[in-house]
Amino acid sequence: MASKVRRTQYVRRQLDSLRRGMAIMAGVPKTPGPGQVPPAHLRVTHQDREHVVEHVKTAYAEGRLDELEFDDRLERAMTARTHGDLMPIMKELYGTAPVPRVASAPTPTRPQGTTESNERLGAALAHMLPIVGFPILGPLLLMLTGGKTSPYIRAQAVEALNFQITVVGASILLPLTIIGTLLVPVIWVVAVVLSVVAGVSALSDGNYRYPMTIRLVK
Repeated sequence: MASKVRRTQYVRRQLDSLRRGMAIMAGVPKTPGPGQVPPAHLRVTHQDREHVVEHVKTAYAEGRLDELEFDDRLERAMTARTHGDLMPIMKELYGTAPVPRVASAPTPTRPQGTTESNERLGAALAHMLPIVGFPILGPLLLMLTGGKTSPYIRAQAVEALNFQITVVGASILLPLTIIGTLLVPVIWVVAVVLSVVAGVSALSDGNYRYPMTIRLVK
């Protein structure tokens, strides 16, 4: 009798363990395969944004969007953070119809050095303009102009803008203390050096990230 009870308890434990394992497996998100719609909460990459930007440009060239609609969708595409931000744009363009391929769609992998030269120059200007007296205005102008059509320029301009906001904020707050007053000139020199490094990196199709930067602009 005791052996039957032990066997029954053993079987129950095995069944409970199996159920827990199935529950855990059911909760693990799966990577979407080709042709599958990714989860709305999944973070997007630069490649995902550029893919939608190409479709928006094609729709504008075909006359399906006016200038205001084009600017709105372009801005939404380049500032998207998740697939849930990109899906409504594609639905507005194609509804429930299959998404066609666009001739200028980028390849899945983008090797170094494939960014257009004018994009690299615009991104470098976003980093260099603060050196000649436009600490916030320079990157902001590049973000609002060249950043509208180039995700690369926008990403670099946003990074430069956040760094310059951090430097200006530190230059205002630090003089409130004696030690801070001594540190301000050092910060300016370091800011100039880092801006040059970032500009050279942008000319080489790099993605420079400034250290100790408060990133308020996304």
